[in-house]
Amino acid sequence: MSSPRGFRDRADDSLLTLLGEVPELVRNLVIAEIESAKKWVARTAKDGGWGALWMVAAIFVLFWAVPVLGTFVIAGLSSWWPVWLSALVVFFAMLIVTAILALLGILRFRKIGESQNPVQSIAQDVKEVRDEL
Repeated sequence: MSSPRGFRDRADDSLLTLLGEVPELVRNLVIAEIESAKKWVARTAKDGGWGALWMVAAIFVLFWAVPVLGTFVIAGLSSWWPVWLSALVVFFAMLIVTAILALLGILRFRKIGESQNPVQSIAQDVKEVRDEL
């Protein structure tokens, strides 16, 4: 007799029959886990690719926006200071902002190493099961 989901009712099967099916069930489980991991990798790679594309586009726009902003600030400061001093102040201010942003990026990259991906989780589960046996 089959259940509504297409699985066979195993209530009347003998213990030896059930034990004989364990290797096939484990094989099916391993195959399903591998397929799940492949889908996860593909989805993550796709999302990462699109994210990288958008970041490159943002950096491209920013590449052209920063000189415009710098020119604007230099022009504004040159009404009080000489142009060379205004340009020098803006240059060093941008260096400080660059250093802060680079530090924030480095801290964020360090955080990646701390997170655990699904493959590490499975390896840890296998290790714990082996320790229990």
